[in-house]
Amino acid sequence: MRARSLGRLAAVLLVAAVPAAGAVSDAERERELGSVRREIEQRRERLEAFERRERGLLETLEEMDRAAARLSSDGERARSRAEAARRELVEAEALAAALAERRERTRAAMSLRAVALYKAGESGPVAAVFSAGSLQELLARSRVLRLLLEHDLALLERFEADGRDLEQTRARATEAARENEHALRLAFAQGRELAEQRRAKRALASDVRQDRAAERAALQELEAAAVALEETLARLRGRARTDPAAIPPSVDFAALQGQLPPPVEAPVARGFGRVVDAEFRTEVFRKGVDFAAEAGAPVHAVAPGEVRFAGWFRGYGRIVILDHGGGYFTVSGHLDELRVDVGEGVEEGGVLGTVGETGSLSGPRLYFEIREGSEPRDPARWLELDR
Repeated sequence: MRARSLGRLAAVLLVAAVPAAGAVSDAERERELGSVRREIEQRRERLEAFERRERGLLETLEEMDRAAARLSSDGERARSRAEAARRELVEAEALAAALAERRERTRAAMSLRAVALYKAGESGPVAAVFSAGSLQELLARSRVLRLLLEHDLALLERFEADGRDLEQTRARATEAARENEHALRLAFAQGRELAEQRRAKRALASDVRQDRAAERAALQELEAAAVALEETLARLRGRARTDPAAIPPSVDFAALQGQLPPPVEAPVARGFGRVVDAEFRTEVFRKGVDFAAEAGAPVHAVAPGEVRFAGWFRGYGRIVILDHGGGYFTVSGHLDELRVDVGEGVEEGGVLGTVGETGSLSGPRLYFEIREGSEPRDPARWLELDR
């Protein structure tokens, strides 16, 4: 037993742990980056198609906004992945260092035992046992020898177990480092393309303003979008609400004229009614107002209501339509994030989403409408605005 222990100790002392390969292959990561590159090329082709006048302005604009929304969401997920991988790497490296330190202490203890066994010689332990002067002493020395062998075996087992744990931990650290690097590359690629997407959108807006034919075509598309919104509101008026209890019986929207809180803390940039549109230099009738709000600002419900629509609407980007009862609706457009779902009841001041520039060629803003039946109402007469 002593010889086997000595031989096993010597063999284990020569073993060094090596890191294992990552669980996710580099090829899989490259495929993920490749899919981002392909999507970028497809978006560029769609923009070129608009420039050849094969697509409408609002269709192209919606494609760009949807792509930007996906890029922003994917980039955020990639950054979250990178942060999770970074934390995993830090934890794995700390654990690996602790295991390596403990393994080194075990190695030192094993070395001392190996030296002691060698100095005792091949018959040393046996001679020590059988040279006892009495049976009681013989049993005592036998117990001591057994304890020493069990101690040696425990050292070996701990050394080998720590080695396996160290190998697995180093493999986990290696994989975490790879995932962190990949996620950062992915987030960087998506962020760069998002910036390019926004630059292309600004360039598109500039081109439209400088092209009289494009201006007229864009105005026609915007008027068609306004008609489509009216038709959607008419359909919603004809349908029963999902949750009749979403609007408290005590709420009379008509009685709130002049008392409604603004949907966002920002000045009005474009008013209601017949105006000369600064963007298209054409006289139009605006059925709502634009608030010059900063991107990301929260957009609030001006009164209790039920969400009847929440999603993309061509010409307005992401919108939320609230039903306030009594035939009254409010429309909030050009949103970035949506924080509500269809059928959800919202209290006054509840957050519907955040200000964005979806559907807008003029940068971040909030488009806001109040409808009584089919008639648009001037929000300035309903809201408590700073005048």
